[in-house]
Amino acid sequence: MNRVAALPMYNVTPALAAVWRALLADVLKAVDPHAALIDPGEDLHALWRRPDLLISQTCGYPLVSGLQRHVQLIATPQFDAPGCAGANYSSVLITRANAPFDSLDACRGTRAAYNQDDSNSGMNVFRHAVAPLAKDGRFFSEVIRTGSHLGSLRAVVENRADVAAIDCVTFAFMCDELPDLAQQVRVPGWTAASPGLPLIAANDVPQSTVESMRAALDDALASQPMRAKRLRLKGFSHLSLSDYARINQMENEARALGYPHLA
Repeated sequence: MNRVAALPMYNVTPALAAVWRALLADVLKAVDPHAALIDPGEDLHALWRRPDLLISQTCGYPLVSGLQRHVQLIATPQFDAPGCAGANYSSVLITRANAPFDSLDACRGTRAAYNQDDSNSGMNVFRHAVAPLAKDGRFFSEVIRTGSHLGSLRAVVENRADVAAIDCVTFAFMCDELPDLAQQVRVPGWTAASPGLPLIAANDVPQSTVESMRAALDDALASQPMRAKRLRLKGFSHLSLSDYARINQMENEARALGYPHLA
């Protein structure tokens, strides 16, 4: 079987996507030269469930919501970005630079933007942060789904929304790659932390290959320090599925407070 590989999650700009592809190409060269680097496409759930998947990256929320039956964990990147601690990350709450909101509580009755229903960083941790503040299951006057973190940031900048939760790694890349846009927002708060976005493989990828990929990832990091710096990569952790139960816990805590949906 010829395997496939793609890293779809932190491609904030085409230039940054090319750097991620170069890292992945080095890993494949060391582990499986016949594996194909593919365009992940828009249907990421289909990509993650491909039986020929050698390596990709997913969000923790889909992982704990059914994907865990189809994949195994390879590693979780450790990023050098505000809001990261080891393999854990938070989301940064953003508003427009000239907005009067200095806390999440001050955003009551405003318009919220989020990227996707199945996003941990854009929806699940946002819901968890809002839940203690909501009354009768509501907090915002309007909630819009934008399709991406960049879309949420643009919605805030363009005054189509007032607040959003952005994956702190994505936000750091936005500051690096799109500084003029990032400077138009400010940060009134942060969400709680949870495990970061894991690298995954199909269930039937041999354990020996998984171990080889872990070694190749470490080698790719060490051999190209400037590339690692561009990607804000510090290293990799090896987490278990039980570590990701924190994401389920955050969802359950919001539901227990009567706040099952961003509203």
